[in-house]
Amino acid sequence: MENKLQLHGFNNLTKSLSFNIYDICYAQTEEQREAYIDYIDEMYNAERLTQILTDVVKIIGANILNIARQDYEPHGASVTMLIAEHDVTDGEADNEESPGPLPDTIVAHLDKSHVTVHTYPESHPHDGVSTFRADIDVSTCGLISPLKVLNYLIHSFDSDVVTVDYRVRGFTRDVDGTKHYIDHDINSIQNYLTEDTQNAYQMIDVNVYQENMFHTKMMLKNFDLDNYVFGVNASDLDPAEAQSIEDRLRREMLEIFYSRNVE
Repeated sequence: MENKLQLHGFNNLTKSLSFNIYDICYAQTEEQREAYIDYIDEMYNAERLTQILTDVVKIIGANILNIARQDYEPHGASVTMLIAEHDVTDGEADNEESPGPLPDTIVAHLDKSHVTVHTYPESHPHDGVSTFRADIDVSTCGLISPLKVLNYLIHSFDSDVVTVDYRVRGFTRDVDGTKHYIDHDINSIQNYLTEDTQNAYQMIDVNVYQENMFHTKMMLKNFDLDNYVFGVNASDLDPAEAQSIEDRLRREMLEIFYSRNVE
């Protein structure tokens, strides 16, 4: 499909990106679990999330109209932004199936959109596993795909497991009256990720091409227990205990990755 369609009126396609990250940790005692949740709340409070979303808006070249943000009790935060269109000149839109920029290079533009983020910290009541989830939604209306923000978002969070959903809805008409249900080529969300990210994660695609629906699951390949235990050093643990903790953490990651409990 040609990237530059001659449209009749406004581009009415809606492109929605849902990005979910999971950060997994082992906190053995109740005190350590509370300290981990407090750390997450501080690390990803509403102010920090607002900055992340502001950078996302810059990457897609929009203007912020309104920000609503809230830190919740006892835990969690949410931020919602309404953003206005930025004029896009002919040939300016970049819909190539390739990785998008990190925040130091701003190349893409957007017509209309909203951006939201919600966080969900939680912990297992018995075995010390704690999980932090962040849900981010970027919905655009116009020429640009929100997939260009993926690189920045993945680098903004400590992501052990990532799920990405992308869907193009509606249709737009060209000058001849023909309806177009997508205005850019896409084979896989993976093609929008940098090579280092692709190498760092095990990835699975579940795509429904005829419905313009794309889904990618990602799980971090390398496992260093020191990156997962909170309040202690892995080297100070008894080897049998360290192995037991690693088994529980890996099981948590696999269950989230495959969306089913492991017996």
